[in-house]
Amino acid sequence: MSSTTIILFGFVGLFALILLQVPIGVAMMVSGAAGFAAIVGVQPALSMFGGEVASSFASADLALIPIFLLMGNFASAAGLSTDLYRLADAFVGHRRGGLALATLGGCAGFGALCGSSLATVGTMHRVAYPEMLARGYPPHFAAGTIAVGGTLGILVPPSIILVVYSVLAETFVIDLYIAALLPALMAVAFYGAAVVLYGMTRRAAMPAGPRLSGAERLEAVRQSLFVIALAGLVIGGIYAGVFTALEAASVGAVLSFAAYLWRRGWRRAEAFKLIGDTASVTGMIYVMVIGASAFNYFVTVSGVADLFMAAVNATHLPPWGVIALILVVYIVLGAFFDEVATMLITLPFVLPLIVSWGYDPLWWGIVNVTVIMIGLFCPPIGLNVMVMHGLVRDVPLRRMYLGVLPFLLADFLRLGLLVAFPLIATWLPAALR
Repeated sequence: MSSTTIILFGFVGLFALILLQVPIGVAMMVSGAAGFAAIVGVQPALSMFGGEVASSFASADLALIPIFLLMGNFASAAGLSTDLYRLADAFVGHRRGGLALATLGGCAGFGALCGSSLATVGTMHRVAYPEMLARGYPPHFAAGTIAVGGTLGILVPPSIILVVYSVLAETFVIDLYIAALLPALMAVAFYGAAVVLYGMTRRAAMPAGPRLSGAERLEAVRQSLFVIALAGLVIGGIYAGVFTALEAASVGAVLSFAAYLWRRGWRRAEAFKLIGDTASVTGMIYVMVIGASAFNYFVTVSGVADLFMAAVNATHLPPWGVIALILVVYIVLGAFFDEVATMLITLPFVLPLIVSWGYDPLWWGIVNVTVIMIGLFCPPIGLNVMVMHGLVRDVPLRRMYLGVLPFLLADFLRLGLLVAFPLIATWLPAALR
């Protein structure tokens, strides 16, 4: 069987398994291992597969995933997300659109604790959506704000998807966290600007809340001291070099568990459910990473990545033109797959091409995550919007897409700036080396 035929069967097999609703990690594992075996033999394929499983379980970077997930689960159960939301509302809730700004701030803060977009949507829906409706916000805009805010969970460090990228791209996860800092602040600022501009054109849809007194704001700060200290210790400790990422995650998980015990007491069934949920998501991510590694081996030995690079270069398009096309593909894929799956499927082809043009892998990691964020709420699907629609059945899906439109425009502008000025992502890591 020729190499071209094996490549064709490998990719047809991958997408056939995905269409049959086989988990993406398993589909990549099966097609990658089978293709690798067809080219180099069964025994090397078995050795490769066993080695990848062992290296994945031994990876210190991947060990961050279950610990950060556990921290986020216990933080959510302890009500720390509510503390963040009330804190943000205390300081900006009195402004026009202030509650939407507080929701975005709460999403960013909780995203820093859990690192997951869907977990942030599910948690902030319970906290913010009823309050926004009570203040008179249109349901579609309230739901859209939460769906968009949830995407901050995959960019704000410590992001789980950045951990996965660091493993597959062989970059330091701390460098990626540092590179993500300015783009994350930029995302919050652009979303906030979208809220303000939307409020200027639709003043009735953006009511201002009551202004709290200084004493009430101090009380909100006092109630949020634990979550502020937790985020400061974990994220600040990583950036200051006090902790490694793994040590910071461990400290955060212990403190989140302490907050859970302090506020809710020991509830055996609930605690074990949180641990079980963590194990379930961790297992899914590990399977996806192992499957992606197996598929990577197949892509490498088959030469399909080289063929892809040659085909792209043969078009004589400038690098920026090819990058623009790749970003469009990412947005389309992000509408159908979750963020980790989108990255795992495409990275073996795209990253070598980007690096061959002299771009920094750190920059591409941030651009990659940013465009996946857009795909999570971009019509016609957008997983975050679909999840939010499942939680809020009384808002038509078409109306919910109208609610995310101002943020979509802001994100396209932000993505354009990141692509045009790579220093936004690369300057801070270079300055701190």
